[in-house]
Amino acid sequence: MERINKSYGGYKKLKSYENATIVYDLTVLFCRRYMTYKTNKSYRTYDQMIQAARSGKQNIVEGSLFSATSKKAEIKLLGVARASLEELLSDYEDFLRQRDFIQWEKDSQEARKVRLLAYKTSGSYRTYMSYMANPQRAANCIICLINQTNFLLDRQITSLENNFIREGGYTEKLFKTRIARK
Repeated sequence: MERINKSYGGYKKLKSYENATIVYDLTVLFCRRYMTYKTNKSYRTYDQMIQAARSGKQNIVEGSLFSATSKKAEIKLLGVARASLEELLSDYEDFLRQRDFIQWEKDSQEARKVRLLAYKTSGSYRTYMSYMANPQRAANCIICLINQTNFLLDRQITSLENNFIREGGYTEKLFKTRIARK
C-alpha cells in the first residue's frame, strides 16, 4: 500500500532552518558579549532573547515533524517560529535605539553585504563572525539575518497554504483513499 502522505521532508535541508540556527547561535554569542546580568531586567531580556531565537529554530523543527500528518499544525508552528523571530527582531531594534546606535537601512551597503553572505555554502554562524566584534554591527547583522529568515518563512508558509488548498490535508486524503477502495 502506498503511503497517503510522504514522511516529512527534513528540516535540516530547509534554508529557513539553517538561517534560524545561525540567528540562534549568534544571539547566544551576542547576549554573552553585550548583554549583562547587572539588573534583573537585563537578565530577563538576555534570557528572553535567547529563548525567542531558540523558539524560532525549534518551531521549524517541530513543524517539519508534523508535516506528514498535519499540514495545519505545520503551518501553525512555522507561524509561531515567525512570531518568535519577530519578537527577537524587536529586541535587537530596542538594543540599538536605547544605546543611540544607528540601525542600518534595508538597502544600505552594510545590509546588502550581510544578505550576500547567505549565499556562502558554509551555512554556519562563523560566516558572520567579523560582525560580532562590535555591538552595533553585531545587532545590525543579526537584524538582517532575522529579516531574511522571516522572508523565507513567509514564502514557506504561503507555499504550504497553497498546497493545502490545492491538495487537501491528511484527513481528506485518508477519506478519499478509503472511499476509493470501497
